[in-house]
Amino acid sequence: MPNIRPSSDLRNKYVEISEWCHEYKEPVYITKNGQGDLVVMSIEAYEGLVGKFELRKLLGDGMEAVKQGKVRPFRDALHDIDEEFMK
Repeated sequence: MPNIRPSSDLRNKYVEISEWCHEYKEPVYITKNGQGDLVVMSIEAYEGLVGKFELRKLLGDGMEAVKQGKVRPFRDALHDIDEEFMK
C-alpha cells in the first residue's frame, strides 16, 4: 500500500519520511490540499529506477539495431578481434 503524506509532514516529520524511504526502498507520495503533488524517495531508489530506464533504452536500441541489420553475431566479432591481435 502506498505511503501517502500531507505536505506539512515534509517539514514536521522529515526524519521519519527519510527513514521510511531508506528502510522500505519505496517512495512516499506527498499531497498538497488533498491532491497528489510530489513523490519523495531515497537516492538509492531513484538511481535504481533511472538505471532501469537506461537499461530499457539500451535494450530497445539494440533490438532496433537487430531489426535494421546493423549488428552481427558475437562469434564473428570475437573472431575479428582475435585476428586483429594476432597480427
